[in-house]
Amino acid sequence: MQKNDHIDAILPEVIGWQRHLHRHPELGFSEFQTADFVAGKLQEFGLEVHRDVSATAVVGVLKAGSGTGRIMFRAELDALPVDEASGLEHSSETKGVMHACGHDAHTAMLLGAAQLLSQAPNFDGTIYFVFQPAEEVHGGGRKMIADGLLERFPADMAFSQHNWPGTAEGAVIVPTGPIMAGVDDFTLTFSGKGAHAAMPDLGDDPVLAAAEFICSAQRIVSRTINPQAALVLSFTQMHGGRINNIVPSQMELQGTARFFDPALSDHVEARLRQIAGGIAMAHGVAFDLDYRKGYPAVVNTVTGAETARRAARSFLDEGLVLTEEPPSLGCEDFSYLLNAVGNGAYLWLGAGDVGPRAGLHGDAYVFNDALFPVGLRMWVSLAETALPRNR
Repeated sequence: MQKNDHIDAILPEVIGWQRHLHRHPELGFSEFQTADFVAGKLQEFGLEVHRDVSATAVVGVLKAGSGTGRIMFRAELDALPVDEASGLEHSSETKGVMHACGHDAHTAMLLGAAQLLSQAPNFDGTIYFVFQPAEEVHGGGRKMIADGLLERFPADMAFSQHNWPGTAEGAVIVPTGPIMAGVDDFTLTFSGKGAHAAMPDLGDDPVLAAAEFICSAQRIVSRTINPQAALVLSFTQMHGGRINNIVPSQMELQGTARFFDPALSDHVEARLRQIAGGIAMAHGVAFDLDYRKGYPAVVNTVTGAETARRAARSFLDEGLVLTEEPPSLGCEDFSYLLNAVGNGAYLWLGAGDVGPRAGLHGDAYVFNDALFPVGLRMWVSLAETALPRNR
């Protein structure tokens, strides 16, 4: 592993990169300046740089020795549509756009790792540094796979790191198995005949059908799956009507399902359709369900998680390498890359306790600078652990 003084020496530069990226955030698939910045740094470090992979993605290739092993390190380029209220000196200069999830820091740390490993390549094999667009909502990881990322840069293992507020500061959290949930979204529309609010008997009242559906659908979680299985079903939007004295002819519901077991995706869709059909028949209305399969769950492999834990233990006390942290029902599109590669792990960097507005996606979010040396050391150690010299 790199000596700590080498890592400490580049910390100010890495933090400076993060500050620059934080001031100039860009939304998914529009990270043009961010990609230019990343590509410029990788070229400066002497890496082979590719910009024709997928949308605004940037891939840097670094080889050392004669080993045939290949690993992929991934960071995210995109920001969020959030008005920043952090009060930071380096706050966003783009109205309505903010790095409220730490992707700027993740990118800066991976750039720092590329610099360190290019200067002292104490590994044997090939590292692909992948800077991905549009992790938030738009599935940039899925697009990279579809556009042939792994055909051009085939890897044996893939890794990604993410800061994680609310967990022990400076810890590396690497469970085996699920760490982030799969997510589906749906839109359900009930359609019937509207009526004057004083004469509801002349219409079908889709509002009543929608209300009954919201209550009835909760039995999917409470009565149709194993109580020990993880499933969250949430209704997040309800739209219909324009004036208070007319019962509308249409009601639209939107929601999301979160789970670790991929079989629950089909189960939820089938049950939503079954319940909606029964309620529609009972109320004399029509229904339409648009069920959209989203990001799959992020599931760390046994080999990937153990490799990451060995890397973390090379520079952290045992008490800061955590393996039992409960998985999150949040989602992450690193799942596409991990599933396609078939081996690897997603890591959390413990960011300590923060307030709700300062948590991930909050308008007062602030990346914990104490994580920069941890993330840098983790990347370098992962390279040396997964691609050891003289094996």
